[in-house]
Amino acid sequence: MKVTQEKLPASQVGLEIEIPPEMSTKTYERVIQDLSRTANIPGFRKGKVPRQILLQRLGTVRIKAATLEDLIQNGLEAAIKQESIPAIGNYQLLTSFEELITQFKPGEPLTYKATVDVEPAVQVSDYKGLTVQAEEVKPDSSQVDKFLEQRRGEQATLIPVEGRPAQQGDMAVVDYTARFASDSAEEATAEVPGAQATDFQVELVEGKFIPGFIEGIFGMNLGETKEVTVQFPEDYTREDLAGRSTIFTITLQDLKEKELPPLDDDFAQEVSEFQTLAELRESVESKYKEDADKETKANKEQALLKELLNHVEMEIPETLIEREVEYLLKQMAIQLGNYGLDVKQLYSEENLPQMRERSRPEAIERIKQARALQEIAKLESIEPTDAEIDTRIEEVVAQLAGQSIDPVRVRDFVQAELQREKTLEWLAENANIELLPEGSLTKKDEAELEEEETAAASEQILEAEVTQVDEPAVSSSGEPT
Repeated sequence: MKVTQEKLPASQVGLEIEIPPEMSTKTYERVIQDLSRTANIPGFRKGKVPRQILLQRLGTVRIKAATLEDLIQNGLEAAIKQESIPAIGNYQLLTSFEELITQFKPGEPLTYKATVDVEPAVQVSDYKGLTVQAEEVKPDSSQVDKFLEQRRGEQATLIPVEGRPAQQGDMAVVDYTARFASDSAEEATAEVPGAQATDFQVELVEGKFIPGFIEGIFGMNLGETKEVTVQFPEDYTREDLAGRSTIFTITLQDLKEKELPPLDDDFAQEVSEFQTLAELRESVESKYKEDADKETKANKEQALLKELLNHVEMEIPETLIEREVEYLLKQMAIQLGNYGLDVKQLYSEENLPQMRERSRPEAIERIKQARALQEIAKLESIEPTDAEIDTRIEEVVAQLAGQSIDPVRVRDFVQAELQREKTLEWLAENANIELLPEGSLTKKDEAELEEEETAAASEQILEAEVTQVDEPAVSSSGEPT
């Protein structure tokens, strides 16, 4: 089989393939035999239809089309294998299929053209000694105190309140009903569906529950009934209540205050495996420091990946972009589903094209970063050891306990993940990273974005002014007014 290659933009290869006469004849005859076994022609049993009758009933166009589909697909697969082409994705036929049907004759050579996407060539330059800025996250000592106070609250004893009204931090038991705050007499007397409760226990923490509800209980005495006006948020989950003003009738049935246990060794033993409060505090401090170090490391990696985009050159085939876009959309669907949102409605036929288009820039960046890391790993001979791979596989298998897994795919995934991690570590070790206080780069990015938006707005104003001076007014139909 004769194959001619041509390098095309966007990491594509053009192919001109010539199918030899004997292959076109063999395929044509096989297609006729297959059709004779499956065709339903009145008066004949399957497989017993005379050749001439079959050709008359089915038509030569249909038989040629079936033959060509087979020849084109098998010819492309054979050409890719013969020429050792690193193809990805499906092919695109350049020659008109209708033209091929017209020209095709069994026993004669068949020539057609097609393109295939191939693995992109990646060039990474000056990747050693990257200069970047990243935010350093430092542990906040107050986090330890907040954690211990939270655990104290969980271990608190509830004591009945006597001789004072409800206040912040109390545990209250209330009965309540609600009606709409409306000028309509009928609506103002009707109860809000689902907004009634008896012996409802709630912690009196400002901002908890519906905004205004808790605040309305502050100052109430045991047994007191009070009307409280509550405004439901505009984004409330129930559409019939979102943004509506309601009047809650609340009766305070019971009131208790928390008696917190002392922060001592007994408390540490109660809430942890440690024997002393000092050991517990040290463990919590260590955990927060570990979390801060992980965040700092992630910030460094993101800065390096962002800078790496300036040092990589590659033509990305459309197949890779489409795959990455689909991956991003699937990940987004999982996250939205976890938030309880209607994924089917968001991913409608009307919305999907726009969502795909919006995801392309991120997909392209991710592909460039991933391929750049792979190229650097190859150039610097960065590979995880078998022991490292085996250890990580054990961790993955433990996490997926009870699930069916493909050992080969798991090993490939782990090997790629470890190689990426080790390559990022190598880049960090060989980079010039300036650590800045947490939040400083975020403020800088916001300021730059604001400047860009202001500049863009100024350009639009200037364009509008020029248009008003230089061009006649035009109506919506396109005619001068």
